[in-house]
Amino acid sequence: MKRLIDILLAILLAICLFIPLGVIAIIIAISSRGPVIYWSDRVGRENLIFRMPKFRTMRLETPEYATHLLEKPEQWVTPIGAILRRSSLDELPQLWSILKGDMSFVGPRPALFNQDDLIALRTEKGIHKLIPGLTGLAQINGRDDIIIEVKVELDERYMREQSLLLDLKILIATLNRVIFRIGVSH
Repeated sequence: MKRLIDILLAILLAICLFIPLGVIAIIIAISSRGPVIYWSDRVGRENLIFRMPKFRTMRLETPEYATHLLEKPEQWVTPIGAILRRSSLDELPQLWSILKGDMSFVGPRPALFNQDDLIALRTEKGIHKLIPGLTGLAQINGRDDIIIEVKVELDERYMREQSLLLDLKILIATLNRVIFRIGVSH
């Protein structure tokens, strides 16, 4: 049932956002050199690596680390990238990953391929068996402002309590945080 909802919602959003997605792509192409889409190697279900698309918000020479781990991350962000990140519009291409089945709308946020500490803790707790999500409990409870152990505790809680009702609550809370820019620092 969750997979069917993911597919239908992703198709609906892709149709509704087709023109805004095109406008964003054109602005990125005009405002900075490089591809419009950035493909990030992420850790998915069963710790398998998949390529997750995002609108490119960083300069081409940016090191491949989680943004919050970069020294002075703002130096790497493009001018349009700052706006896209604050509004979370850079995440919209992940509708593709949801349609493919690499991601769901709700689940643990996929780790970067080099976040060994996060991957190890999730594996130890069995969280690696879940399909990663566009949003999850960690995103509505602090995002990058919480330590890895707390993220994993929230992921573990989601694993225990997952239901369509919980997913709906997380999606609504995510929309509120995006609209009112709660916990969005970059």
